[in-house]
Amino acid sequence: MNSNTFRLAALAVAAAPVALLVAAPAHATGATTTTGGGKASAVVLRTALDVSLLSKTVDVPLKTTLNEVHAPASAEQTALRVRLDGVNQGRPFSVLRADVATANATVDKHRAEGYSNLAKARVHLPGLPLLSLIEVEKVTSKAVCEVGRKPVAESNVLGHVSVLGKRVTLTSGGTTRVDVPGVGEVRLDLSKTRTTSRTAAATALRLEVSVNPLKLNVADVKGEVTLAEATCETPKGPKPTKPAGGSDGGTSGGDGGTGVKPQTGTGHAPAAVDTSLAETGGSSTTPYIAGGAALLLALGAGAMVVARRRGAQD
Repeated sequence: MNSNTFRLAALAVAAAPVALLVAAPAHATGATTTTGGGKASAVVLRTALDVSLLSKTVDVPLKTTLNEVHAPASAEQTALRVRLDGVNQGRPFSVLRADVATANATVDKHRAEGYSNLAKARVHLPGLPLLSLIEVEKVTSKAVCEVGRKPVAESNVLGHVSVLGKRVTLTSGGTTRVDVPGVGEVRLDLSKTRTTSRTAAATALRLEVSVNPLKLNVADVKGEVTLAEATCETPKGPKPTKPAGGSDGGTSGGDGGTGVKPQTGTGHAPAAVDTSLAETGGSSTTPYIAGGAALLLALGAGAMVVARRRGAQD
């Protein structure tokens, strides 16, 4: 037999099922989509102060932040200097100095987290160059929002805390009042946390300030100072998609869609059988694929017989 004829026949037989498998339709099974939506932020220091000069003729806002970040981001800076007209002879002064001042915010499809850390920090106000508003050993805040879990907010104040030169004992979850004659008053809120079903927020220290130093170039400083704050919002997470065709696998019928009819009497009628294939990749096209494969196999076998006869006649 001609070798080329034999090869063509063999290739026809081998290619038949392969061509049919390639042409079979694909079906989606359990894909997921990510919608995102998570948020996180952190800040080491935030001030919202109004500074009035001694003459009461000029009001200067002091609104500053140190290491404020929104996910995804991180920052590390240990000093913050600002300049206010009419204060400190027009020279910049340090609002905050610290050995460590870091803020981090991260978000992915499963988790959002904000974190801030402040160590050996001193906060100063305009007109009080030698006296710190507050000194802290270490404060941290952390907010974590994870898909499928309750958001968590926590803050810690470690070591000693001094306000306007006075060492104070803070009350957890309460307000501490510090009054220094001739200088002013400070109210501190310690470790404030808040959570909802999808959000969390933590603040290590919030100070309500009312300072009126005597015989200085600044008459009045009022407002708020926040140390170590973190927030987060839970990502929406992955959502399962329905299989192709929008069907959930059930069958329809007059009995509520169960696909099974109640059996009555004593007859031996065969029970209904679901002809669809479950979890095997089969579909309604399977009989046609099998029939086509058999037809092509028969054609290939016939081609081989014809080829052999021609070879014998030659």
